[in-house]
Amino acid sequence: AAGAADLVFIAEQTAFLADEGVAPTDDEPKYSWDEECAAKVMAIFAGGESGFLKADEAAEEGDAVGLVLDRTSFYAEAGGQESDVGTIVITDDDGETKAEFQVTDAQVYGGYVLHTGTVLSGSISPSSSASCRVDYDRRRRVAPNHSMTHVLNAALRDVLGDGCDQRGSQCGEDKLRFDFSHKKAMTAKQLAKVEEFCREAINNEEDVTATVMPLAEARELEGVRAVFGEEYPDPVRVVRVGGDTSVEFCGGTHLSNTREAVEFVLAEETAVAKGVRRITAATGDVAKKAVEDGAELESKIADAESLDESTPDLDKTAGSLRKELDAAFVSAPLKSSLRSRLEAVQKKAVDAKKRALAQRVDKVLNVVNERLTEAAENGERFLVLNVDVGADSKASQKVMNAAKK
Repeated sequence: AAGAADLVFIAEQTAFLADEGVAPTDDEPKYSWDEECAAKVMAIFAGGESGFLKADEAAEEGDAVGLVLDRTSFYAEAGGQESDVGTIVITDDDGETKAEFQVTDAQVYGGYVLHTGTVLSGSISPSSSASCRVDYDRRRRVAPNHSMTHVLNAALRDVLGDGCDQRGSQCGEDKLRFDFSHKKAMTAKQLAKVEEFCREAINNEEDVTATVMPLAEARELEGVRAVFGEEYPDPVRVVRVGGDTSVEFCGGTHLSNTREAVEFVLAEETAVAKGVRRITAATGDVAKKAVEDGAELESKIADAESLDESTPDLDKTAGSLRKELDAAFVSAPLKSSLRSRLEAVQKKAVDAKKRALAQRVDKVLNVVNERLTEAAENGERFLVLNVDVGADSKASQKVMNAAKK
């Protein structure tokens, strides 16, 4: 059997399907939720030299293959959104299950959706009846990240201006990634404004709607956004968030209302190329945990701030908290604020140590001067003293200079 890496179409495969009279996959059912989609297996692709299975051949248990169906409810990866996963159940004429296929990826080539995965049980032949069972629980974790990239796009435009354009995105079940044009790093204040814009959209419980319309008409919509360099079909699907929060061309699967995103956390903003920045963010349970972790870290740092400057190893405590903060997946604006507070704690501890050392050095210098005076008065040519100035080289040099005088 072929490996997953072999299960991709090039022009040869799509041309073969067209020559065989196989119509492009009807994927309109992908916009439905919590429904099984009845379908028919139109072709089985085994990859490698074997190519497509013949009518009298079958994919057996354990085989990694790709299925082409006449219609599907699986969302094929596109527009930065990861594909759906789930199972395709093969049934007999009585509707009884005769095979099960695990879908781990779905890609579209020339209109044909290729569902790749492994035969879990039974055998699958071309022309088999099938039922698509999408993992909608997983899609519910992906959709908020996709819908909130639209809101994030609007937030960036609101904070940075119209020169900020989308350069790409990736929406999975754990987090979202959004690339955009901007010449320099965003400030903590700008990040905070963007994060607040997105959170307000969730708190306002804004409806997310989709409308299909002619491309020319869609381009005239006020405030509409399109991805730079992207080609769009005609007619095109327009996704709107709220009244005017966001209007974008998009063929992805989305929430019905922003409240379903639950929470939003902007975790990181970095450079990926000259003039291109990247934001990493999260929604749902991942964002909720990030908020909780941020609150816990803030509490720990507040405790450190309340400690007296003479507390032993206060600087080490602050340093340990800094490492914990740097590794945490929390709000970037919050992280910036907490870093500043930790730096203040570390400075307080270091300054206290410097003052304590200076006082100790002064006492040592007084003792040294007294002993040197006594030694001189007694005509002693040598003097051996044990002084405690720690490992500070500057303090040691001060004592040495006093002795030289």
